Amino acid sequence: MDLSDFEEDNTKSSVVASAVPEVTKGEPCCLGIDEAGRGPVLGPMVYGICYCPLSGQDRLKEMGFADSKTLSEEQREKLFEAIAGAGEFMGWMIHILAPNAISNCMLRRSKYNLNTLSHDTAIGLIQRTLDSGVNLQEVYVDTVGDASKYQDKLKGIFPDLEITVTPKADAKFPIVSAASICAKVARDRSVKGWQFFEEGEDNNISRQFGSGYPSDPDTKKWLASMVDPVFGFPQFVRFSWSTAGKILDDKAVPVNWDDEDEEDKAGTPSVLSFFAAKAENPKQKKHQYFQERLLHTVTDFGS
Repeated sequence: MDLSDFEEDNTKSSVVASAVPEVTKGEPCCLGIDEAGRGPVLGPMVYGICYCPLSGQDRLKEMGFADSKTLSEEQREKLFEAIAGAGEFMGWMIHILAPNAISNCMLRRSKYNLNTLSHDTAIGLIQRTLDSGVNLQEVYVDTVGDASKYQDKLKGIFPDLEITVTPKADAKFPIVSAASICAKVARDRSVKGWQFFEEGEDNNISRQFGSGYPSDPDTKKWLASMVDPVFGFPQFVRFSWSTAGKILDDKAVPVNWDDEDEEDKAGTPSVLSFFAAKAENPKQKKHQYFQERLLHTVTDFGS
């Protein structure tokens, strides 16, 4: 798993994939989707997929896949080595969503929450797999939000695929468990190898940030020590999370946006108002030449 592109610039999201096994282009295949790192306030969220021929599902069971969250890091690494070593019949792909990209999406003017981001990422991975030539027939997804609505959404986009969306899919389907392994290994490696570009000779950044979850006291302590009153947090932090927002409110310099203040003043239009649609259609207004001469449009010339 080559994460060098993401490590060189961890402000941007990155997609990494294995070679596509030739057998998956001919035989009907199944695909599993799962994620890692949805809840933490630190680090990326990673979506992973695995796919293989339907005829190889017994082999998946023999490989001993299980939900990645129930395994140690060492166990996950060994299972990923098994996935990589089965490249003649099994392929994988991951999409690493950078913390900065996650927060920018969630703070758009138009509503775009974490569930929508997750759905769009999963849809993108399915489409990439189809575009790579895999003969995909069955898709199994660990749900995000309402399972039936999510399943209907995916079926609407991919009507030719047999799609199953269910809670705990990683415990029910070995192909989803394999995807879970890929996602968790990628996140583990991304967090462990994180390059803090904000770090300098006089600014050493501690790696003692705990689990990264908002409820972790070590994570909270690290966040409070890392905030800059002007520039905020390092890129490692999902600044749209409420845990980070509260610390910014307490420790960062307040910012007043002039345009927001101006909107409150009577008679002073917002900058955005200049981009609003005009109520009057300019094509309906007569030219001054016709107005001055009291000329009107004639539609009936009589008999």
